[in-house]
Amino acid sequence: MLNSTRTLRNAVAIATLALSSCDKTETTPAQPYDDGVFIINSGNFFDNNGSLSLVQRDSKTASLDIFLKENTRSFAGGLTDYAEVDEKGIILVDNSTDGKDAIEIVNAHTFKTIASIKGEIDNPRKAVKAGTNKVYITCWDTFNTDYSYKTGFVAVVDLTTNKITKKIPVDKGAESIVVIGTNAYIGNVGSQKTIKVIDTQKDEVTASIEVGANPSNFVLDAANKIWMTAGKEIVLFNPATKTVESKLKGGTNTQKTPSSLSISKDKKTLFYTYNFYDAADAYKLKGEINSLNIADGTSKTFINRTFAAVGFDNESNQVYTTLIPSYKQAGYILRYQTTGTIIDSVKTEIGPIGFFFK
Repeated sequence: MLNSTRTLRNAVAIATLALSSCDKTETTPAQPYDDGVFIINSGNFFDNNGSLSLVQRDSKTASLDIFLKENTRSFAGGLTDYAEVDEKGIILVDNSTDGKDAIEIVNAHTFKTIASIKGEIDNPRKAVKAGTNKVYITCWDTFNTDYSYKTGFVAVVDLTTNKITKKIPVDKGAESIVVIGTNAYIGNVGSQKTIKVIDTQKDEVTASIEVGANPSNFVLDAANKIWMTAGKEIVLFNPATKTVESKLKGGTNTQKTPSSLSISKDKKTLFYTYNFYDAADAYKLKGEINSLNIADGTSKTFINRTFAAVGFDNESNQVYTTLIPSYKQAGYILRYQTTGTIIDSVKTEIGPIGFFFK
């Protein structure tokens, strides 16, 4: 009887343990690069020393050159963009020598290298998800002998094979790109006045639409309308009707040009750099950060200080800016409240030009 009771108790214990194991939810361990703010450092063009830094939102110290740290090699080029598509990080590398530009593909959580695509693109600019395991990358191509732009293109990358499958010709100086549904919209900095529309299912240009000179710095609002800079103006483009809905002045200074456009978490305010190069002062960069109220179209000075770029972090509801003292020394990021009050600054690497918020 005692043995029978003991046997029964053991059976119940084993069954309970089995049920407990079945109910337990499996979780993936946290990885070093699961969250934070990635800083895109262009480096000095002829030194080919671009890098990616990572700063946690509660830290005042950045982790430097995380690609080198995880792969024991550098990019060997300047850095133009970082994006994430289907758990992979896409790093665009622009070497000062033609034919040596690259697309570095890494695991987005560990930053360990997966593949490198080299010698197949020139002057890559921006990367965006264009479908499952599919990336579009805007490229300037090489320059003409007089340093004018050739016809740009969009490189189509298949992330299942990590190969470029097609190059789609677009405007000169192909730059900004956003994807809405099955359409990609491509801007440029090559003195063109049009944006190109690509059907992402066919990988073909389906429309060319005039919006204003050098349409770039695309951001989407809550209605999936595209805000962009075009010359001295900020333009609102409606993809549904394929028309320009409004054109707003970036400010009252005729010397300054709006750029580096970003949008607040509530999609009600645009932030942008409003800069110019002062010919009377050795062409030093001068300007400010402005904000634009989307509801009434009014703009004002948000931060009266010169920065190279601005970004908005939805996680912390803070404004991030980049400061470049020179292209031979480390730069900084400065963080601000939405009131314009400075929070702190973080030292990063050479030539910080943008952010990827994760």
